Amino acid sequence: MSRRTSALWTFAITGLALFMVSLDNLVVTMALPVIRHDLHASLSDLEWTVNAYTLTFASLLLLGAALGDRFGRRRVFALGLVIFTLGSAAAALSPSSTALIVARAAQGLGGAFITPLSLTILSEAIPPARRPLALGAWGGISGLAIAIGPVVGGAITQGVSWHWIFWFNVPLGVVAVALSVIRLRESFGPGRSLDLPGVALAAAGLVGIVWGVTHGNARGWEDGQILASIGAGTLLLLAFIAREARAAEPMLPLGLFRRRASMVANSISFLMSFGMFGSIFLLSQFFQVVQGLDPFQAGLRVLPWTAMPIFVAPIAGLASARINARWILAAGLALMAGGLAWIAAVGRVDTPYAALIPAFVVSGSGMGLFFAPIANVVLSAVPHEDEGRASGANNTIRELGGVFGVAVLAAIFAGRGSYASPRLYVDGLVPAVFAGAAVVAVAAAVAVALPRIDAVRSGRDAATGIPTVVPYPEEAEVAA
Repeated sequence: MSRRTSALWTFAITGLALFMVSLDNLVVTMALPVIRHDLHASLSDLEWTVNAYTLTFASLLLLGAALGDRFGRRRVFALGLVIFTLGSAAAALSPSSTALIVARAAQGLGGAFITPLSLTILSEAIPPARRPLALGAWGGISGLAIAIGPVVGGAITQGVSWHWIFWFNVPLGVVAVALSVIRLRESFGPGRSLDLPGVALAAAGLVGIVWGVTHGNARGWEDGQILASIGAGTLLLLAFIAREARAAEPMLPLGLFRRRASMVANSISFLMSFGMFGSIFLLSQFFQVVQGLDPFQAGLRVLPWTAMPIFVAPIAGLASARINARWILAAGLALMAGGLAWIAAVGRVDTPYAALIPAFVVSGSGMGLFFAPIANVVLSAVPHEDEGRASGANNTIRELGGVFGVAVLAAIFAGRGSYASPRLYVDGLVPAVFAGAAVVAVAAAVAVALPRIDAVRSGRDAATGIPTVVPYPEEAEVAA
């Protein structure tokens, strides 16, 4: 098989896997009101339906990357697809909110193996000069999944039942597993030990903090269990950081954050995901809970928002090879913040749909400007041998931003509103989305501090064959 054919197969398989994982992030959003009714779920149950996936996903991303480096990236990637597919089937069969939450956690485990390895496998198969185009198309696939996720979720929920939004993944997963075994080449990363105690510390700490924030309004913020959960979670995370700082082969190398490009890229990833996806959790329910539309109609109405990354992400991927990434990312984040603030400003029970369309287009365009350039920056800011861990770290931080965004913005919502009536829902929604817009605006300001680096690896070291990065002068000063 020629290198070109191999690269095309690799792009197709990793793109299909990315499509599944990305689709599952938003396909469930339009089903949340129906799940709340059918399974008698509370607000915290709905939060955990989302966060069980993203928290497991975020906690185990670095483990997925490390397993791939040690046991083979193709092998672990295929294992992730199997777990994700089985988790999808379990979610489809869930008879209660607790069972659904457990199944969503299994999906998150599979996604944690799939996502970092998909980017690493693709990066190895694509020639350096073509990487920006490939990453732009890779971002476009994610954009397509985001675009059709609410519509597909709404149509299936309305036409059949919410269970079938998870059955949808099963045939795709079977095909992806078969193709990955047949067509992908095996590769390994630097041999390193698995820091399972470190993974346990990080996962337990995150669960503790998120559980406390999620239940804080219902139990009271002075409740002993809430304070103990948040306090214990914080201590466990500090213990994880201390362990990683001393470990000979850490799961999360803290040295990845010493370069300004990495530090800024990860900071804005966290803040963007916090504000944007925390807001989407609440906004996705607006048309059904407040305006009484069915799931399919609600999914169609957010299409001007979710469809924009399809058109913008490939352009942003190409532009990131020629234009300083700081300005692309800052512009994208500013558009997202402006769009969210616009939605909050016009939000009321009887808001006409026409008043929301421009805000949806602005926010969606901003998302399209963000994802491909941030991938370029993350990969280009580290040596070739650290790409897998850098990708895993960035995905972890971005997903954690979403987890905390859902928890914190839902807490703001619960403090001011409820599901009891459309008016009360809007009363909680508006301040929560304004808070999300403010967080994304901070990310836009931080993005200006991103140093300029060459997004395309320009050659290979003559002795080692490792691709090298030629930095712009200001980045060379930072690295020195």
